[in-house]
Amino acid sequence: MTFEDQNNAPEPPKTRRAQAKVERRQTLIDATIRSIADYGLSGTTIARVTEIAGTSIGLANFHFENKERLFEATLQYLADEERAIWQKFNGDAALTPAERLVALLDARFDAKICNRRTLAVWFAFWGDAGAREIYRRVVGTLDDDRLNATVAIIQALGPDPSGHQRDPMQTALGLEAFYDGLWLNHLLYPAEFKRLGCRQRAIEHLAALFPAHVSGLQTVASRAPGAPPQQRT
Repeated sequence: MTFEDQNNAPEPPKTRRAQAKVERRQTLIDATIRSIADYGLSGTTIARVTEIAGTSIGLANFHFENKERLFEATLQYLADEERAIWQKFNGDAALTPAERLVALLDARFDAKICNRRTLAVWFAFWGDAGAREIYRRVVGTLDDDRLNATVAIIQALGPDPSGHQRDPMQTALGLEAFYDGLWLNHLLYPAEFKRLGCRQRAIEHLAALFPAHVSGLQTVASRAPGAPPQQRT
């Protein structure tokens, strides 16, 4: 094998030991999500997380050094998951601006994102004065990117047929607050505010804001690239 062949050779697959390390780290993150959802931030300790995970405190300290690093990794995991779902729904280049607005909504109310355990973690960090700095440091970029994407989409929609043009930034901020409110209701009152019901309220809110653009558009989440948008039945 020449030097050039060696340079261009594919990277070897992860060793079993490296894969096990990744899996142990993820087990600790999953246990942290469960602990925060069940016991809150103040009740989440390294000892409790390792008990849930079935691992040792020494192993947790090896991966994360301390509880703050564990919280940062947990938030980063949730933020990466939300971004991946958003990008998946928004990945079709043929989507119209209105469809992209619905794609953002699809991501916010996807079952992997909008579930009571995950939402409990988000609200735990939002409601704890000492944890908000961790949240802003880790998740601030995701929030900014999502807000800026929403603003750009609203600008691309342009005025409605009556000529009315909403302020894109203020409208985007209002949508963020509306979606967060639905998340909170789903967390607090799951019997009255089921996930799909919250999503339907969000769609109806979009249709009320942008009747000329969104009315009748139900979802793009399950749409194949290049396929026509789904309509309400």
